[in-house]
Amino acid sequence: MLSIERWVRVISQYRTVPGADVPVVLSRSGPHGPVIHCAGPTAQARGILAGARVVDVQAIHPDLHVEAAEIDGDEALLQRLVHWSRRWCPWSVQDDDDGLLLDVTGATHLFGGEVAMLRDISQRFAMQGLTARVALAPTRGAAQAFARFGPFNTIATKDDLALRLAPLPVTALRLDDQTARLLHRLGLKTVGALADVPRVALMRRFANMPTDRNPLILLDRAMGKTTEPLNAPPDPLQFIARSRLAEPVLDPVPHLKGLAEKLCQDLAEAEKGARQLQLTIYRIDGEWRRVRIATARASRDAAHIVRLFDGKLDSIDPGFGFDLLTLEASQVEPVSRVQERLDGKRDTNADVAGLLDRLTARFGQDKVVWPAWSETHKPERVEQRVPALQGTPSAAPVLTRERPIRILKPAEEVSVLYAVPEGPPSQFRWRRVVYQTARYAGPERIAPEWWLDRPGTRLRDYYKIEVRDGHRFWLYREGLVNDGRGGAPRWFLHGFFA
Repeated sequence: MLSIERWVRVISQYRTVPGADVPVVLSRSGPHGPVIHCAGPTAQARGILAGARVVDVQAIHPDLHVEAAEIDGDEALLQRLVHWSRRWCPWSVQDDDDGLLLDVTGATHLFGGEVAMLRDISQRFAMQGLTARVALAPTRGAAQAFARFGPFNTIATKDDLALRLAPLPVTALRLDDQTARLLHRLGLKTVGALADVPRVALMRRFANMPTDRNPLILLDRAMGKTTEPLNAPPDPLQFIARSRLAEPVLDPVPHLKGLAEKLCQDLAEAEKGARQLQLTIYRIDGEWRRVRIATARASRDAAHIVRLFDGKLDSIDPGFGFDLLTLEASQVEPVSRVQERLDGKRDTNADVAGLLDRLTARFGQDKVVWPAWSETHKPERVEQRVPALQGTPSAAPVLTRERPIRILKPAEEVSVLYAVPEGPPSQFRWRRVVYQTARYAGPERIAPEWWLDRPGTRLRDYYKIEVRDGHRFWLYREGLVNDGRGGAPRWFLHGFFA
């Protein structure tokens, strides 16, 4: 349900979400076409399950609403929830594809007991538009089983653990499909049935099975007979400098230098540099204001960071004053400690990066750009302009053919007065001027890029044409006669040679 609920939360910001009576599914690529990745509540009520082929389900349910799943977005949300959920305990980790595991040992009393903690967890997830099935158990495996297959807000203890696990299906032990089918054929459909079978009878069959698939080992882990520790990832490092003031002030500029020096000292100790920073002031009326800046390359130069805020703090409304400032490096990169140059010369790369930072801070990211090259056959797609702070300029591609010194974007259509059959135009008109061809070279054929172009896109035949006054043009004919992709071919001027 996480994928569906995240999709609803995102899609509702710019278009209408299908009604509650419409079955909604998210699809992903499968070996034989799109398959269902996640099904909404209405779809599940109709028996639509994940893994089914979309075309098969559509044949039964013509009103099925299909959207593409964003698996990377779901994964990023889960990773953020892993660290956000540490509000309840120090250790949390992602569980499989759509769950969270929290080790709340010794933390439940801080929230008023186990029942109050589960209620708080459910309510806070609901505030984000997410439905949480919460369970509390002495073991990791049991908590996973209850959360997915047991009643809502199940709380199990060591004394009643086996009794509560017994009616759950064997798939609650996180078995793979092949092992689950094997146990079903043996008549072992519940955890209790599996636990009642003498272990000697099953050990031979599952002796060579991997640990994470062996039902006996998974059963022992759920029952607490063997340990299954929680290997929680460490908290991400936060680089933030704070300044608490004894009384409210109205101007943050005098305090910025000290914040930058403290932050850069912390970055230097961790051998990190800041790529994005944000200054936040907290007003005494409970409001806050924030200013963000970015750098072309990772930096921990306090003076440089202070200069980037020049002119940006004038627009901050301090209200009746503020008594807390924070300067945080929201994005950092590794920067090793390096020795200064022994020859006394300046680092020109650092000078260029500093210039880009100041220009971007003054004019905006969309005003300071540089070229980025891409692998493509279409000339107009080779070079793109990207913000200078979003990467480094890429090297120009190695060209095996002569290309114009200037490209028109978009290419301009020309009127051909006379053209050689399957050849270049002998006369053409461009911008009300008639040109006569003196000599030419070509054609150079460029086919459509089927993975990018729309269906029906026509191929191009490029010609280098020199006219009688000495100018050299780059023209192309779009399409061929009777190619079945439109009417008569059209001619375009795309560039100029030196």
